[in-house]
Amino acid sequence: MCGFNNMTWMEWYNTLSKPGWTPSPGTISLIWQILYPIILISFGYVFYQTARRRYPATTAVPFAINLIANLSFTPLFFGLRNVPLATLDILVVWSTILWIIYSIWPRSRWVALAQIPYLIWVSIATTIQVSIFWMN
Repeated sequence: MCGFNNMTWMEWYNTLSKPGWTPSPGTISLIWQILYPIILISFGYVFYQTARRRYPATTAVPFAINLIANLSFTPLFFGLRNVPLATLDILVVWSTILWIIYSIWPRSRWVALAQIPYLIWVSIATTIQVSIFWMN
């Protein structure tokens, strides 16, 4: 068990059983490099509109929950190496994307549509994470 704690995150990740179709860490990183600017712009727009009182404060709630859950995944999974908690976290990320799309559609369709690539990727990532949870 002591050796487990001394492993780098990549060594630890490589010891996990994963579905055969899991993308490489480099591919996963590239996907996030594409998605984070979309998230930054669309979420920033909603937070800005909410701060200016053009959108009700409740509009920003799913965005805030999603942002917290999204940013929590890496420390939970790779830092704490807590697969069950990271799995729960990614389910929160996935469900809040659906909530975001539903709640923002009447006010800003471009923001809702901008979440589609995010939803597609997180659907894939959620499937991978749930598989890792069950396989380990």
